Amino acid sequence: MVRYLFVFLVALLLPELVMAADYENLGLTGTQRGIYTVLIFIIAYALVMTEEFTHLSKSKPVILAGGIIWAHAAILAQEAGVSTEDLHKAFEYNLKEYAELMLFLLVAMTYINAMAERNVFEALRSYLVRKQFGYRKLFLITGVTTFFLSSVADNLTSALLIGAVVSAVGSDNEKFLSMGFVNLVVAANAGGAFCPFGDITTLMVWQAEYAEFFDFFKLFIPSAVNYGVPAAIMYFALPDEQPKVTNEAPVQLKKGAITICVMFLATIAAAVSFKQMLHLPPFMGMMVGLSVLMLFGYYLKVNITVEGEKRFYLFDHVRNAEWDTLLFFFGVVFAVGGLGYIGYLELMSAAMYDTLGATTANILVGLISAVVDNIPVMFAVLNMNLDMDLYQWLLVTLTAGVGGSLLSVGSAAGVALMGQSNHKYTFFSHLKWTPAIAAGYIGSIVVHYMINA
Repeated sequence: MVRYLFVFLVALLLPELVMAADYENLGLTGTQRGIYTVLIFIIAYALVMTEEFTHLSKSKPVILAGGIIWAHAAILAQEAGVSTEDLHKAFEYNLKEYAELMLFLLVAMTYINAMAERNVFEALRSYLVRKQFGYRKLFLITGVTTFFLSSVADNLTSALLIGAVVSAVGSDNEKFLSMGFVNLVVAANAGGAFCPFGDITTLMVWQAEYAEFFDFFKLFIPSAVNYGVPAAIMYFALPDEQPKVTNEAPVQLKKGAITICVMFLATIAAAVSFKQMLHLPPFMGMMVGLSVLMLFGYYLKVNITVEGEKRFYLFDHVRNAEWDTLLFFFGVVFAVGGLGYIGYLELMSAAMYDTLGATTANILVGLISAVVDNIPVMFAVLNMNLDMDLYQWLLVTLTAGVGGSLLSVGSAAGVALMGQSNHKYTFFSHLKWTPAIAAGYIGSIVVHYMINA
């Protein structure tokens, strides 16, 4: 579920997403056809939320919903006398947003896959397992590692990679395994909130130009509080014991592993430079980084051959990107964009932000993201044409990013780890620690107010 969330957030990422769209919505929310499109979206999203049981890929229902919603939006536009040119302008606005975000994410996914193939993450897992740390020390190490790793990789990847460590050393202790996974979910979501690359929601806000790149680092301390409060509470509830000894052999990095890691950091720097200095979309810098990886991949394939090792072929890693997630993002962007064109996002804006005020509404966004993917939630917020200052945009970035930790189903990391834990980490085992996580959620908001208001 987290991967799909990631895709949805990416669509909001485009610079053109600067809530000043050059088209007018139809304002036909009270029509029968308009209400029908909302029903279609609800049905599609219900199928998305039940993927764990139906095994129906999330991308399938939302792509269908996006097509149906835009078909009805086009009919409504014709009935309202809207010109074909204006209709295309609204449609192409969403297409442009999706294209830029999709290319950005595709490059990031390709780099992560290449690093995994070169044994970067497996070597880290092997090292932590062989060090034979106690349960409490391992709890802190895995949590802090996930917190910082998720600031450059998405929360799903971070949680799964470090989750393999927790599973390996905690297989004989169900309590540690359960609490360790709760710790990873909170750390992954909190770590992604203070860096534009850490979460799709932060990426979307950055690309929409509501905050500059370095503005997001003002959320570092609030994010650390969000993770640190529940981690401190759980730490003392852990068994102060030593896991059983393992004789696992060390994992060796493949040729070029370190170089690819350095290239990934350079690619991120290029994306920031294109945005900050050249005023071009960040995806262009990412594509330059992809081209460098392609050239280095050719070098590895031609010049480095190790007996028994498969040759490095970059397009294998492109092929293995989370395409279901990228297509889910396509469906979400167009489904939500179609509803916005009909006028529902403006209606939602009036109901939440005009009635409750920005602060209350932004805190509520975090609570909603504990149940509903934060990608569609943030996408809707970004398209509401809200007039908020930097403090409020950082607040909604924080709450949308960390609110998913309140429930195990609130983020992709939680859903993925439930599937990996063999029923040792469940919805109710996570719910047991929700009060502690809520304390961290409240604490992060208070600290954000004290520091950044």
